Amino acid sequence: MSLNSEYTNHKLLVANRGEIAVRIIRTAQRLGITTVAIYTSSDALSPHVAIADEAAHLQNYAGDQQQLASESKLYLSSATIISICKQYRVTMVHPGYGFLSENEEFALSVEAAQMIWLGPQPDVIRIMGLKHEARRLAANAGLQLVPGSQGLVNTLDEALNIANTIGFPVILKATAGGGGMGLIVCQNGSDLSKCFISAQERATSMFRNGGVFIERYYPAARHIEIQVFGNGLGDVVHMGERECSVQRRHQKVVEETPSPFVTGYSGLREDMCNAAVKLCRAIKYASAGTVEFLVDDESGEFFFLEMNTRIQVEHAITEAIHPGLDLIEMMVAQGIAQQSEARGLDHANQSMMQAIYDKNLAESRIHAIEARVYCENPSEGFKPSPGILQLVEFPKENWLRVDSWVSTGTEVTQFFDPLLCKLIVTGSTREQAVSRMVQVLKACKVFGPPNNLAYLASICNSTIFKEGKATTRFLDNFDFSPSAFTVLSAGIEMTIQDLPGRRIGLGIPRSGPMDSQAFSAANILAGNTPGTEALEIVVLPGAGCKLKFHSFALVAITGKSATVKINGKQVPMWARLAVSENAILDITVVPGPGFRIYLAIRGGFPEVPQYLGSKSTSMGLGGYQGRSLRVGDQLSFGSQSSSEQNKIDPIAFLLPKSLIPVYPQDWVIKVLAGPYDDALILTPEGNAKFYSTKWFISSSSNRMGIRLESDQSIDWARHTGGEGGSHPSNILDNGYALGTVNVNGDTPVILTNEGPDMGGYVCLCTVATGERWKLGQLSPGSTVTFRKISWQDAQACMKASLRWIETVHAVIAGSQPHAGFIDGALEGEGRELSGILLYQAGDSAILVEYGEMRLDFVLRVRVHALESEVRKRNIKGIRSFAPCIRSTLCHYDPSVISQADVLAVLLNTERSLPDSALDLQFSGRKITFPIVLDDQWCHDALQRYMRTTRNSAVYLPSNIDYLARNNGLEGGVDEALQKLMDSAWLVFGVGFYLACPFLVPIDPRCRLVGQKMNPSRTYTPSGAVGIAGPVAAIYPVISPGGYQLFGRTLPAWQTWGKGPDFASDRPWLLQPFDQVFFEPVSEERYLEIEQEFNAGQYKFKIEPAVFSMAAYITFTDSIQQEIAEFKRKQAEGTAREEARETELLREWQAQKAMKAPPTVSVDDRGMVVGTSVTSSISASIWKIKCQPEDVIQSADDILVILEAMKTEINVLAGEENVGKVVKSLGKGIREGASVQAGDILTWFE
Repeated sequence: MSLNSEYTNHKLLVANRGEIAVRIIRTAQRLGITTVAIYTSSDALSPHVAIADEAAHLQNYAGDQQQLASESKLYLSSATIISICKQYRVTMVHPGYGFLSENEEFALSVEAAQMIWLGPQPDVIRIMGLKHEARRLAANAGLQLVPGSQGLVNTLDEALNIANTIGFPVILKATAGGGGMGLIVCQNGSDLSKCFISAQERATSMFRNGGVFIERYYPAARHIEIQVFGNGLGDVVHMGERECSVQRRHQKVVEETPSPFVTGYSGLREDMCNAAVKLCRAIKYASAGTVEFLVDDESGEFFFLEMNTRIQVEHAITEAIHPGLDLIEMMVAQGIAQQSEARGLDHANQSMMQAIYDKNLAESRIHAIEARVYCENPSEGFKPSPGILQLVEFPKENWLRVDSWVSTGTEVTQFFDPLLCKLIVTGSTREQAVSRMVQVLKACKVFGPPNNLAYLASICNSTIFKEGKATTRFLDNFDFSPSAFTVLSAGIEMTIQDLPGRRIGLGIPRSGPMDSQAFSAANILAGNTPGTEALEIVVLPGAGCKLKFHSFALVAITGKSATVKINGKQVPMWARLAVSENAILDITVVPGPGFRIYLAIRGGFPEVPQYLGSKSTSMGLGGYQGRSLRVGDQLSFGSQSSSEQNKIDPIAFLLPKSLIPVYPQDWVIKVLAGPYDDALILTPEGNAKFYSTKWFISSSSNRMGIRLESDQSIDWARHTGGEGGSHPSNILDNGYALGTVNVNGDTPVILTNEGPDMGGYVCLCTVATGERWKLGQLSPGSTVTFRKISWQDAQACMKASLRWIETVHAVIAGSQPHAGFIDGALEGEGRELSGILLYQAGDSAILVEYGEMRLDFVLRVRVHALESEVRKRNIKGIRSFAPCIRSTLCHYDPSVISQADVLAVLLNTERSLPDSALDLQFSGRKITFPIVLDDQWCHDALQRYMRTTRNSAVYLPSNIDYLARNNGLEGGVDEALQKLMDSAWLVFGVGFYLACPFLVPIDPRCRLVGQKMNPSRTYTPSGAVGIAGPVAAIYPVISPGGYQLFGRTLPAWQTWGKGPDFASDRPWLLQPFDQVFFEPVSEERYLEIEQEFNAGQYKFKIEPAVFSMAAYITFTDSIQQEIAEFKRKQAEGTAREEARETELLREWQAQKAMKAPPTVSVDDRGMVVGTSVTSSISASIWKIKCQPEDVIQSADDILVILEAMKTEINVLAGEENVGKVVKSLGKGIREGASVQAGDILTWFE
C-alpha cells in the first residue's frame, strides 16, 4: 500500500496509551497521516505523547466529575475523547486493545460524529463481546463449543446443576470480561458455592455487566487463536494460528507462531482456520479480529472459546511470519474503504488474497515468538510493581523487534496494565527462535522495580517449552526462585551505596558509605571487591531489618553491634555467612555506641544501574528508586558459587577479634585546620574552646551533615560576614571539602556524603580522610572532640586505614595478619601571593581565594583563567575545581601528588597569568527563564518556616519586603522586583546541590543583598529563586535552604536528562559565564510551562553570547555615580536591618532556650506499642475485610484487598498475628483510598 492522498487527508486519534499507541502512531506517520495522542498527567512523559503530531490532555477536556476520576477511567471516557476529536478535527479513531476497543457505545459515538471507526461493526462488537452470545453465534455457524451453559447462569442452583452435568472442574466466566479477568476456576461444588455470588459482583464492578456463564475447565489444554481479517462484505482471510498456551492468571505471557502443537497434527491448522473464517463470514466481519479456540492436548479436538473484535497484543508475531504485513495499515485501509462506494476492501486487493498467506504458512520459513515483559513480581504472585525504570536498554538484532513505550526514567504507575514491552524474535526454525529469545531475555536491561525478564528466560530455557509441550497449566506449578531478597522490614534507613561514589562535582553529592572501613570489610568478607555496592542500614529499637532470601546467598554484616539471626538462629557479625533459600535474615539493635550496619552480598546488585557513574543512593538519585528501601521491595543480587551452596554450616569465615573495631561513646576525630581557622574569624579563645569542646551529636543529623550541639557558644572575631551576609558565619563564597566542619549560623555541622560542595558559611577544619569512617558511626547522644593534626600526619592516618583493609583481605585469603585495627603544609594560616590566598581544606583540597571578601567580576575572571591554565597543563593527580564568586577549591589525590606540589602548581600557574584581565572574553549562552514573582509556592515555604522554625525575624513575613528595606529602596517591593528583572544575570558558579547555579546581576545597580535565613528553612520548592549576600540561586529540587526568596522559575536540573536542552549524562543546563534572563509570567502560565518541562517537552530560548570584560568595565565606568548612590543607600539599609535582626535573633534565642526540649538520643526512643500490617505496594483499597474487635483466626485471614494495575492483592494477617485482636485501621484507611508502600493498614492489640 503506497502513500497517497487517501491517507494524507486524514487525521487519526489513538484512543489508547503505552506500546500499542506508539505502534499505531508509527504506522500512521509512515502513511503520512497526522496523529493525535491523548494522555493523563502520569502519561505526560510517555513516548506516544512525544511522537504524535498533536496531543490532548484528557483532564483538560473532562467534566468536573470526570476530572476527579482515576487516571485509568479517563481513557474510558467516551464523551471526553469525542470532545477532543471534534476540537482537533479528527477524521478517524483507532482504539488499540483494551480500554474502549470493544465498546459498542464508543464505536457508535465515533461514527455518529462522522469519523471513521478503525474496527469492526459496532453491533458485532456488542454481540461478540457478550461471550454467551458469541457461543450461540459460533454454534449456529457450526463450530464446536466447550461444554457448558447455553446462556447466562442466574442462580447458584442453576450453576450447580450445569456443573454436575458437564463435570468438574468448571470455570466461571464474566460474559463481558476480557484480558484474563473475570475468570474463576472451581474444582468442586464447594468452590462454586463460595465463588458464584462474588463472581457476579466482581463482573458488575469491573465490566458493568454481572452476567456469568459456565464452561468445562480443561486443565491440560492448548490455547490457540486464529488471526482473521474481513472486509465487511463477507470476504474473510486468515493469517494462520498463534499458540498462546503459556499463561499466568489466565493471561498470555509467551506466544508463538506457527504452533508446535498444530504443526504436529495433520489437518488441524486447516480445520481451525476454516472454522474461524466460517464464523466471520457468517457475521460479515470487518477489520482485524481473533478467533480463539481451546484444544485438547491429548486428542487435538478443538472448541470455540471467544472472539476478540480488535487488534491483539500478540499481533506482531503474525506480522513477523508474513513479511510486509502491517495489520494496523490494513485496518486503516479498510476504514477508508468502508466510506467509499466499495464499502470495504476489494476481495481482489492483495491484502485480501488468502493464497499469499497460505503460501507463507505452507513454506514455514519463519518461526516467531513473542514474550511480554511486565513490571510485576513473579515470586510474589505476579504482584504489580510500579516504580521508576532506572535503566532501559534493549539489544539490537535484525531478527528482533521491540514494541515498547518505556525508556530510562519512565515511571510505571499503578493506574494501568503493567506491560512494558513485547519482545518479538524470529528464526528459520523454532529451535533457533527459542535460542534467540533466551539470548534476548538475558541481554535486556530493564532495571528498576521487579519485572518478569528472568522468569521469561527461565520459561524459554525449560525442557517443556523447548519441546513445545507447554499447556495452559504449564505455569501453575512452574518452579522459579529469583536470585533476590524481599524486604520484610527496613529499619529506619536502608540504602544501597558503593565506593568511591560520584566524583563529578557540580554539587552532585559524592554519596557512598558513611563508614568506608566497615563497608569495605563487609564486601571483602562476602567475596567482593571493597567498592562493590552493598547495603547501609540504620536500625533502632522496634525498627529492625528483616529480609527474606529467595535463593542461596553468601553475605557479611559489619558495623555497629547488632543481633543477627538466620531463621531464628543467632550468627556472628564480621563473618562470611551462608543464607539458604527461603531463609529469613533478621537484624535487631543492640544498645551501645555506633550507628550504621553494613550488609554485603556476594555479587552485589547487578540490576541496580549506575547513575552518573555510581550505584549509590542520593537525594532521589541512584540506588534503588533513588530512595531508601521499603517493605515489599525486592532486590536481585549476583550469582553465587555453586560449591558454597552445599555447605551446611552457615558461618563460612569469622574475622579475628583483633581486627574488629570497638566503637566508643566519646569519639576523638583528627582534623586538619582550615580554611578559616584563624583570628579573623574566631577569637584565639574561641579557637581554643572550639577544639576543646566535647560536642554532642544531634538527633537531627543525617547523611547530609552531622549537627553538633553544646552549651558553649561560638566566639566570633567579627560581627558580620560583610557582603557574604549579616551573620559572622557568613562568607561570600567557599568550596566545601568532604568532611569539613561548616558553621551554619551558630551551629557546627560536619558536612558528610550528601552534603553540598560549596556555599556561604565558614569552614573551620576538615576531617582527615583516614578518619572519615568514624563519621558513619557517630550516633545521636554520643560526643566528638576534634584534634588538629598536620598534613603529613593525615597521610599517615590514611595509610593506616588502607593497611587495615589490606590486612582484612590478607586474613580472609589465608595470610598472616600484620596489623590490628587503627584507632599540614599550610596549617590553616594560608599562604599569600599578590592578592591570592591559599588555604588548607583537608588533606585532599586547597582553597584558592582572590582579593577581599567582596563581589568583583575581575576576580571571578582571574579564577577562571587560573582553572583553565591548570587544566591545560594536565597535572596528574589534580582532579577538579569547584569555582565560586572569588575563589575555587582545587581537589587532588594525595596518593598521587603531595599538598606541597599542588601548592607549587597553583602558585606557578598564577605567576604565569597576565596582569590584566581586561582583554579576556568568555563564550557562553543567553538563556531565558520564565519566572513568577512573589509567588504562592515561596509564600507557602515561608509560612511553613514561621510555623515550625522561627516566627520572628527581620526577613519575615516577606523576604521581598526585607530585600527592599535592606537595600534602601524607597519604592518597596515593586522597586525591588523591578531591579531584579532589569538586569541580565551572569552564572558565576554551578554547584552546591545538583548543579545549582549561582547568579549575579551584570548591572551593579541591580545587585540586591540579603542575609541568609538563620536557621535555614527545611523546605524550599524546586525552581525557587533566592538571594544571599549579592548572589542568587535557582533551587534544583525540593530541599532545605537559607536564601531570601523572590520568585519561582524552572529548575536548571532534569534528573533523567529529558528534554531538548538536557542529556542523560548531563542532566544540568547551566555552566559558568552563561547569561540568564528572567521573563515574568503568571502563575497559571507557569503551571502550563512546568507541565511541559516535566514532560521533557519544554525548550528554553537559548542564544550564543560572549561576555567581554572590556565592555563590562566600560559600562560600569559610565554609571559610577549611580552605582555609588545605590551602594550608599544599600549600606544604610543593611545597617538598619542588621541592627533589627540582632535584637530579633536575641529574643528568639531566649524564647528557644526557655522551651527547648532535651536532646533525644537513640536509646531514648521506646518500642512501638502494638503491631501493625503495612501495605507492600502503592495501590488503591478495594475492600476492607476486617473491623475493630475482630480476632484473627488464621494466617490466611484477609485483612484488606488492594487493587493495583487491574490486579487484586490480598493482604493476609500472617502467622505472627494469629489470635490477636484488630485494634483499628491505619490513618486514612478506607475503601477507595490510595496507599503507599509501607503505609499502616491495620493495628493489632
